[in-house]
Amino acid sequence: MATHRKARTALLSTPGPRAAVGITTAALATVTLLSESASATPAPAKPAQPSISEVKKQVDTLDQQAEAATQKYDQAQEQTDRQNTKVNKLLAQVARKTQQLNDSRRVLGEFAAAQYRSGGDLTTSRYLLSGDPQDLADEVHLTDVMGKREHAAVEAYQTQQVAVTQQRVEAAKSLATLTAQQGVLKSAKQDVQTKLGAAQKLLNSLNAQEKKRLAQLQAQQEAAAKAKAEKLAAQEKAKQAAAAKAAAAASATTTTTTSTAGSTAAEQAIAFARKQLGKPYVWGATGPDSYDCSGLTQAAYKAAGIDLPRTTYDQVNVGTRVAESDLQPGDLIFFYSDVSHVGLYIGDGEMIHAPHTGTVVKIAPITEMPFYAAVRP
Repeated sequence: MATHRKARTALLSTPGPRAAVGITTAALATVTLLSESASATPAPAKPAQPSISEVKKQVDTLDQQAEAATQKYDQAQEQTDRQNTKVNKLLAQVARKTQQLNDSRRVLGEFAAAQYRSGGDLTTSRYLLSGDPQDLADEVHLTDVMGKREHAAVEAYQTQQVAVTQQRVEAAKSLATLTAQQGVLKSAKQDVQTKLGAAQKLLNSLNAQEKKRLAQLQAQQEAAAKAKAEKLAAQEKAKQAAAAKAAAAASATTTTTTSTAGSTAAEQAIAFARKQLGKPYVWGATGPDSYDCSGLTQAAYKAAGIDLPRTTYDQVNVGTRVAESDLQPGDLIFFYSDVSHVGLYIGDGEMIHAPHTGTVVKIAPITEMPFYAAVRP
């Protein structure tokens, strides 16, 4: 009886097939989880959000790069326009010379037809068969005249044929150059759009609070630039007062007259620029409804009777270079090491300029951007 009870207890305490499977699965799962926990690499940390000052720096950099790309676009546009004019002129010349060639060909055809009808030049036969010597002489003279005309027509045709061929070759080369310049223009345009798109994307990523902080930072930097410009303006006025005192003492009439004549053009340019205040910046624009930076300065001096080149790269080489400490109203001020921006100095440390896409023509301190050079047209 005791033996049966032990066997029954042993049977009840032994796990069945399903229980064993359950225990084994649970054990394996536990081991697997522990193994994965031990070997799993940590999830990559999210990149830190840039600060507002870093965002502003990035946006300013992209705007400046877009402005540099705009000047390259302006340069390519100018070259393309010139080449297009040259090509059109050459094609017009080819058309005229081709018409002249066709006219000469028609004259040669008439001569050939006349010879065919007359049977060719039979002067000897006509002399033998002629009944009147005078008629023969007249006919020989006429034949000689016609022969010279025919010879001249042949020479004209050959000359015109060479000229047309040369013009066509030149026109083909100019067309190839134009096509290449149009490719450069397209690339420059794409570059501007890419930079502007990146800046706008960065600004769009900000929430309302961040945009507010960005505007506050912008205002702080503008205030600092204005304070620095006012300091420069005070130094400028002191220098001008000293110069005026020295001029009065020396009675420099000639110098005064020259300065007045020069300031007249500068004043006209500044007056024009003031009338453009508030008009939008549009890259590649030269007015009258919108401008980019060099388009504004070009238009301002054109109103004063002075023709400036289209781009900052060329405008910086026009006129007389002046130091930053010797600025006078009407001087052109260039910024950044790549000479990608220009403004019109109006005195008191301020300029009128077209800053970048999204802004308008406005008055700003010249200390907002790194000074490169200044010229007096």
